[in-house]
Amino acid sequence: METPAPRTTYVLVDGENIDATLGSSILSGRPTPEQRPRWERVLDFAQRAWGGNAKGLFFLNASNGTMPMSFVQALVAIGFQPIPLAGESYEKVVDIGIKRTLTALADRPGDVLLASHDGDFTPEVEALLGTDRHVGLLAFREFTSSALAQLADRGLEVFDLETDVKAFNVQLPRLRIIPLDEFDPLRFL
Repeated sequence: METPAPRTTYVLVDGENIDATLGSSILSGRPTPEQRPRWERVLDFAQRAWGGNAKGLFFLNASNGTMPMSFVQALVAIGFQPIPLAGESYEKVVDIGIKRTLTALADRPGDVLLASHDGDFTPEVEALLGTDRHVGLLAFREFTSSALAQLADRGLEVFDLETDVKAFNVQLPRLRIIPLDEFDPLRFL
């Protein structure tokens, strides 16, 4: 008897949204290299969370005709598929690309992890819920749009990039509600 192929978890990264939230809302400035997420840990987390393989899709805005080639090469080296999109200045090209991909995934087997805080993806994420697939969100919980956060009641699994995924080499200066089982008083002394 043939063994079934391992299930795939599709990891869709809204890099602009994660970077903007990290820079403006947490660090109050541009993140340094050591303050940026370790994207390979995100793929590792996706494989561990639900088993199977992880396929990383990292969406980039290339509307200005250029790409950050060293970053793109690093993404490829760790197993992500960069998706550089271009469009008109009034178009949210990354959002459009992610929305189209989420819609296409509705007709494919596999689990879905979205790295973003953006409520614009709520209809597409909601359409994936209630099936036999896992659907998750990778974000900083305190900055997740309320529309996405409300989908947790419908089965959306929310994972914190820092505390659950452990995607950072440094402790971020976040002001957030701390679950008692995560509270370490030494962090504040």
